[in-house]
Amino acid sequence: MAERLVELARQLQDVCLARRLTVATAESCTGGLVAHAITEVSGASGYLVGGVVAYSDAVKRDVLGVPAAMLLAHGAVSAQVAVAMAEGVRARMGTSLAVAVTGVAGPLGGTDAKPVGLVYVAVASNGIPEVRRHQWPGDRSANKELSAAVALELLLAHALAVTA
Repeated sequence: MAERLVELARQLQDVCLARRLTVATAESCTGGLVAHAITEVSGASGYLVGGVVAYSDAVKRDVLGVPAAMLLAHGAVSAQVAVAMAEGVRARMGTSLAVAVTGVAGPLGGTDAKPVGLVYVAVASNGIPEVRRHQWPGDRSANKELSAAVALELLLAHALAVTA
């Protein structure tokens, strides 16, 4: 695992423990890499409540509560679904913050409209959810690692924004 992911997880843990924040993850194309990075740091159980690897639309819909109509209208790889995943896992796990990642890691699965490397990362908290769109140029492993890093960075930014 990239040292960068572990360092971001360490920073996230320090902030979350100091501010008594809890975190949940909902991951599709990263396959649990965000949660894995978090659990590489001893003490993660002090703030990580859990996570869902929601690779299929059925899990996004039935476990995370993403509306079927949203999946049909926008597709699983969309800003709308990323936000719904983050909000869904946050509500179901009762956490302060939640992150979601959905995208096309590659090398297969891309289309003209949604090419390989397209990823959406969303964070839900008490405020307005934030979603970011990225288009990565790498292979599957690089796309997953870059997406996990952005997810941790966005979680960290939101954790720092919470007033103590």
